[in-house]
Amino acid sequence: MARRFGGKYSPDGDADADGPAPAAGSDMTPRVNPVGARANLLFVPPILLLFTTLTDGPVPMTLGLAGAGALTLGAWLLRGGLEAEAAYHTRKIARRPALPRKILAACLAGVGAALGVMAHDGAVTILGPLLYAVAAGALHVAAFGTDPLRNKGMEGVDQFQTDRVARVVDKAETHLATMRAAIERTGDRQAEARVERFQSSVRNMLRTVENDPRDLTAARRYLGVYLKGATDATLKFAEVYARSRDKAARDDYLTLLSDLEENFSAKTRTLLEDSSTDLEVEISVLRDRLKREGIHLNRD
Repeated sequence: MARRFGGKYSPDGDADADGPAPAAGSDMTPRVNPVGARANLLFVPPILLLFTTLTDGPVPMTLGLAGAGALTLGAWLLRGGLEAEAAYHTRKIARRPALPRKILAACLAGVGAALGVMAHDGAVTILGPLLYAVAAGALHVAAFGTDPLRNKGMEGVDQFQTDRVARVVDKAETHLATMRAAIERTGDRQAEARVERFQSSVRNMLRTVENDPRDLTAARRYLGVYLKGATDATLKFAEVYARSRDKAARDDYLTLLSDLEENFSAKTRTLLEDSSTDLEVEISVLRDRLKREGIHLNRD
């Protein structure tokens, strides 16, 4: 969706509304909605099928209703499958989707196409509708692909730790999605930009924890209590600001986000420094052990 320019020098911008500069290493990559126009267009065929079979008699109408329902459910599952796939590819550690939505969507597209053919042609043989079903399912898979069917980043890693990290990341992403949906209801571009900046700092911490699951214990309070508090504050601000456009409430909220962003960025830097220290300790211990075994390494 197109967005107008806004910032410090825009006509309705404030000099300090953007807060501090993003921390080095923060993930500021624009997040594109994985559900594109092609997926949304799949809601059109069930509407056409429904309206073209309503007056054709009870049997065609029933088949048309069933086909439209299958196509609509398939289009809805496809949206969820595309979003789950985008999240899977974004993360370094991810479990395969529990429900293969894209594959189910392809199957439903085939069922809907077969029922649509039967509703219009009144075919007494199953061969024709079956061929249409296979063709529709194959074209659906060719256009949108299938779901990820393997876990990612979990090879040779403690399964218990990776499961803990995956659960925390899933819950954190749910909070971030709730924040984004709430702030978009306010229509305030600067508030939306500040939320995006805060979310980038949170996702930077998430990537750090995914790279080293041992950091989860130190980051749990941030990814749990603090992030939940930020989500609740965003929901409350969106409710108040959409109703009253209270500038004081807006300033307080932006200040809160700035403080939280600084805290998350500082904690992420601490996690990275601790990981570096742990690595140096492990290397030192390894060198000492090799030295005791009579193996000497040249230091560059």
